[in-house]
Amino acid sequence: MSEIIKVGMADLNICKSPDGITTLGLGSCVGIAIRDPIAKVGGLAHIMLPDSTQIANNSNIPKFADTGIEELVRQIVAIGGLKSRFEAKIAGGAQMFAFQNKGDMVRVGERNVEASKKKLKELGIPLLAEDTGLNYGRTVVFYPETGEFFIRSAGKPEKKI
Repeated sequence: MSEIIKVGMADLNICKSPDGITTLGLGSCVGIAIRDPIAKVGGLAHIMLPDSTQIANNSNIPKFADTGIEELVRQIVAIGGLKSRFEAKIAGGAQMFAFQNKGDMVRVGERNVEASKKKLKELGIPLLAEDTGLNYGRTVVFYPETGEFFIRSAGKPEKKI
């Protein structure tokens, strides 16, 4: 019997096959799912902000795309994943509220997506699929065994990427 492991906001976790991993309420936040398809291990990070260097005295590593993705990779390697085989999928990064001002402070979702893609590229992890942007929240469930990434949104059919 498989288990679904929960990941909170500004959090991350890992799992092994046949378990899955989920996070709720991705608005402007981004869910980054990474797996090793051979070892069938992976994990999910629920990041809230793009860049940890913009915040003084930060101790919450998973809160940021730059540090959260690095920590997720480290933890997947620790349970047997081989970084050279890693692949990723992302979801979230919505613009949840309509603003007249298009400044960086209101573009959090877009900046989270950009920062996540940049960090994955720096680490040499291919991004296989994404469901990002627009103006609605998402809940995701990821299965490292198969790579299936299910996206659920209110009033919309479930997607699988």
